[in-house]
Amino acid sequence: MSRLGMGILRDGRGFVELTLPDADPQQRRDLERTQWYQYALYRSSALLYSSPQLTLSEARRAKDGSLVVTGSP
Repeated sequence: MSRLGMGILRDGRGFVELTLPDADPQQRRDLERTQWYQYALYRSSALLYSSPQLTLSEARRAKDGSLVVTGSP
């Protein structure tokens, strides 16, 4: 089971870090151009969580090719 998201604390500030599977190469470029994003988690078509608006602070590729997106409220 892969980890999708986790909370991290950096310099006293809270962030959410999402790890997305490697998909469309355009995805990272699109995220780098955006100022904010939101995400929703579903299980069996049921909404489990909807994030607040998050300000993008980083979009990068992990060693395995996954897209890692970091943002904060």
